[in-house]
Amino acid sequence: MLMKSKLPLLLALSLFLFGCLPTSNLWGYSVKTEPLPTQTFTFTPTTTQTPPPTATVTPTLTPTPALIQRVLIVSFDGLRPDSIQEAPMENLLALMQSGAYTLSAQTIFPSTTLPAHSSMLGGVCPAKHHVIWNEYIPENGFARGTDLFDAAHAAGLKTVMLVGKEKLRQLTEPASTDVFEAFDFEDFEVPENDITARAIQEVDAGFDLMFVHFPTGDLMGHEYGWTSDEQLSTFQDEDASLGKILAELSSNGMSGTTLIIALSDHGGHDTTHGFNQPEDMTIPWVISGPGIQPIRLTTAVQVMDTAATAAYALGLSIPEEWDGIPVTEAFGLPAEIRDAAVCP
Repeated sequence: MLMKSKLPLLLALSLFLFGCLPTSNLWGYSVKTEPLPTQTFTFTPTTTQTPPPTATVTPTLTPTPALIQRVLIVSFDGLRPDSIQEAPMENLLALMQSGAYTLSAQTIFPSTTLPAHSSMLGGVCPAKHHVIWNEYIPENGFARGTDLFDAAHAAGLKTVMLVGKEKLRQLTEPASTDVFEAFDFEDFEVPENDITARAIQEVDAGFDLMFVHFPTGDLMGHEYGWTSDEQLSTFQDEDASLGKILAELSSNGMSGTTLIIALSDHGGHDTTHGFNQPEDMTIPWVISGPGIQPIRLTTAVQVMDTAATAAYALGLSIPEEWDGIPVTEAFGLPAEIRDAAVCP
């Protein structure tokens, strides 16, 4: 009986000596023990194998441009949004599927090539860049203000501009482009192959900011009409050129660090454009690359936002005078609010 009554005490003492009692024990001693492996329980939603609905996009809280090492901007002169599917432009459609896009972006008035591209790359309305002509007039100088190429070159980035119309030389000063070449067409000689070959060379050489301009779709619109079979066939060929450039980026291991913005300067109707009407003013705007959410944008994108978005992605300071704003919705961030009205 006496031995049985001492068993609990002996058992407790044994546990104490082997360090298995809690650090604060029945006797008030503080006992140093090796912590036992513990399982951490956190009250978080259970992870399942069922993916979330594709229509739901969770905004990222940290800006993603750190993943971006270079920006490629591609302009399809005269491309109306409805022509993308009608052509069809398979590579551009693929970028739309993998990235963010809108088919209701707006260009500036007058909706003509040189003023629109001046806003596209200058980030401002015509009232600020002062380009209201649409021919190559060297004595008029260059678009006013600090444009995207000015900012990029000043930051030490390599800038490349390959265009299908000589007048686009007036978008920015020669000092702001490390590489500039115009492939102006004559007598319907299509320059897209030459532009594409040079763009591939520049991909191989390396770049930080490159602008590629395909001109012939606009020419075919003036000759045969907007959305004519001839124009749609040309857009399909230009899309194939885009595909070759994308393939070269991929073969150089640059796809995962390159932001691509593809858009147009203006649309058109009948055999003309330049008017303040939806067919002329509405343009596609597509962005694809690292950190870009696969969504249809709700942001009311303006052509000037192209420069601001590229500058944002490259980590450049956006000049205060710019009317364009970064399309942050494409990066999964809250959309920025435009402080001022769009171009009058």
